[in-house]
Amino acid sequence: MTNSDDQSSPESASPAPAEPRHASLLQVAGAVFWSFFGVRKGRHMQQDMTIKPLHVVIVGLLSGLAFVLALVALVTYITRNAS
Repeated sequence: MTNSDDQSSPESASPAPAEPRHASLLQVAGAVFWSFFGVRKGRHMQQDMTIKPLHVVIVGLLSGLAFVLALVALVTYITRNAS
């Protein structure tokens, strides 16, 4: 047995480069939801680094639209039933 058998080669010691993780739709929606309130914990900031800005914009616009439509529906429901 030689010394080269006991030691691992430098190529096998270094880990393979990890593929960049992409955030799921639920993670993007959570980040957008908490940003509407202006509240986000520091530890979540590291998780948010995997979110693509385009995804945030799309989910933010859709969430804002859904919020406005829900408010319009609520006001319409209340004003129609008040008379």
